[in-house]
Amino acid sequence: MKTIPIAIVDDHTLMSKALENMIMENPQYSVIMNHPNGEDFIAALEKAPELPAVVLMDINMPYKNGIETTEWLTEHHPGIKVIALTMEDDEKVLIKMLKAGAKGYLLKDMQPSILFQAIDTVFDKGSFYTDFVAQKLLKVKTEDVKTASLLSELKDREKEFIKWACSELTYKEIADKMFLSPKTIDGYRDSVFLKLEVKNRVGLVLFALKHDLC
Repeated sequence: MKTIPIAIVDDHTLMSKALENMIMENPQYSVIMNHPNGEDFIAALEKAPELPAVVLMDINMPYKNGIETTEWLTEHHPGIKVIALTMEDDEKVLIKMLKAGAKGYLLKDMQPSILFQAIDTVFDKGSFYTDFVAQKLLKVKTEDVKTASLLSELKDREKEFIKWACSELTYKEIADKMFLSPKTIDGYRDSVFLKLEVKNRVGLVLFALKHDLC
């Protein structure tokens, strides 16, 4: 039976040591590296005689955090699989970590059996997502579909109006810039508010900034 070499990157010493001890009790796994931050891990990795197959990566660390370290691994060692191991259930952090190249995302209060299942699945199949992560991704996907639907309803001149709305110009000044009457601009404003489900100019600007419309 092949032993899976594992690295732990976590700045919480007690947590990382307890995790290492638990993993080493199982002969199927071997912890070959344990470092408190991404910077130390990368420096050690460059000199390591053996590379880990799976890295258990904390997210919030000094010097080089888990997202930055995962991005580096994805670029320089794409064969090494990263499982994020964190206390955070923030979907924005989850998406950033997955975009960086993480193949799994676990909360630190999980059962040990889930951890070993995740390591095995990532090692054999490439990725592992708990029901928690799947629900978060589904929510994000649903929001993406809704946003795409909202954006598809915008006409070119409405998109142009939105760009001007992100400036400090008054609606009358926007009308002058677009060579339209103030009444037409009022119509664009009301139409855009309705389509994007926003109630005022501040809401419109926030939506535009979030979706690169400014």
